[in-house]
Amino acid sequence: MFPIGDDDSGRRTTPVVTFALIALNILVFFIELNGGDAFIKQWAFIPSRFSSNPVSDASTVFTAMFMHGGWLHLFGNMLYLWIFGDNLERVMGRARYAAFYLICGLAAGAAHIAFNSGSRIPSVGASGAISGVLGGYLLLFPRNRVRVMTGRGVAAVPAWATLGLWIVIQLVNGFGSMANTDETSGVAYMAHIGGFVAGLALVKVFASGRGRARPAYV
Repeated sequence: MFPIGDDDSGRRTTPVVTFALIALNILVFFIELNGGDAFIKQWAFIPSRFSSNPVSDASTVFTAMFMHGGWLHLFGNMLYLWIFGDNLERVMGRARYAAFYLICGLAAGAAHIAFNSGSRIPSVGASGAISGVLGGYLLLFPRNRVRVMTGRGVAAVPAWATLGLWIVIQLVNGFGSMANTDETSGVAYMAHIGGFVAGLALVKVFASGRGRARPAYV
């Protein structure tokens, strides 16, 4: 099941932060394409380099969140952010949502380095932060209908089914990758899991005092 949208009929304001994050990710990707390998080496998050000198390499925890490994990587992440981010921005407010996004990204980086501290492979992508958005969405809007592509066309399924399947896949692949020492998968599954767990744990804190989180489509 590949998500392509959800019902935004409950939207009353423009999700400025979500759109800004998407624009920033696209901008940084073009800068990355222009800068080539030297740019990636300098600004990507490399666990072994961070472990040896965390103070001087701290900025890469943030910069890596806005870099991507290719067009498909960028498109997939921005699609998920566009589908699921606006709902959280609506219930949290712009400032809280921005902070929530970045904190989930930091949690994803912490999970990645916890299981891959010796890795010399550059880690890039918004997947960890967006995983936090998915975790928050799942907790607040489990019954929202999400439109997904299936082998039989487009279907509307509950968010708990779509995102539940997504995290199960991450868990299976993540724990499977722990037994694989050749680092060839190219996907930081533990970062996804770390971001998702952070989203589950923090979403109600960031949404508190903003009124009841009502799904747009149940």
